[in-house]
Amino acid sequence: MKIIYHCYGGTHSSVTAACIHLGLLPRDRAPGYDELLNLDLFDRRNVCDIGKITFVGRDGLGNEIYVVGRRSRPKLLYNVIEGMSRLFDTGRDSLMLVDVSSFVNSSMRAGGFLSRRIGLVGIGRPIVAWGTLRNYRRLAEAVEEVLSILRRGPETKDKRIIQAGRPEVAC
Repeated sequence: MKIIYHCYGGTHSSVTAACIHLGLLPRDRAPGYDELLNLDLFDRRNVCDIGKITFVGRDGLGNEIYVVGRRSRPKLLYNVIEGMSRLFDTGRDSLMLVDVSSFVNSSMRAGGFLSRRIGLVGIGRPIVAWGTLRNYRRLAEAVEEVLSILRRGPETKDKRIIQAGRPEVAC
C-alpha cells in the first residue's frame, strides 16, 4: 500500500508525520530540536514542489510512505488520486491519503511563511520547528491511528482516504 501524508505545503506536518510513521522520529516522545531539523525534507521544500508526491521511505509492513503539499485544496488531491486510480486501474485499496493539515498551528504557519515563502530561513525555521514540537504528540497519535488501520488489515481498507485525528472518511 502507498500512504500519502498531505498538508498545505508538504514540508512540515506531513514530513513530520511520515518520519514518525517510518520510525525516523520517535513515537513515544517529542524529538529534540536538532532531530527535527536534521530531517532531509523538513522545511526544505519550496513552492515549486507543491503537488509533487515525494517518496520518503518504506515502513516495516512494506508500505511506501510519501508526502505532498496541496495548498488549501485537499478535495482536489482526492479527486485527482481517485481519477488516476480509475484511469490506471490501480484500485483505491492500494492508497491511503492522510490529511495532517489540522495539526498546523499559528507558529507553524508563521514560521513556514517566513522560511519557505519569504526566504527568511534563519528566522522562520526555528519558529516552525517550535510550533511542530508543540503539536508533536497530536501528530504521533494520528500516525498511530494510521498504523492501527494498517495492522488490522483488509477489513479496514474501506478507510483508504482518512483525515488524521478523525475517524470519518474525508471525502
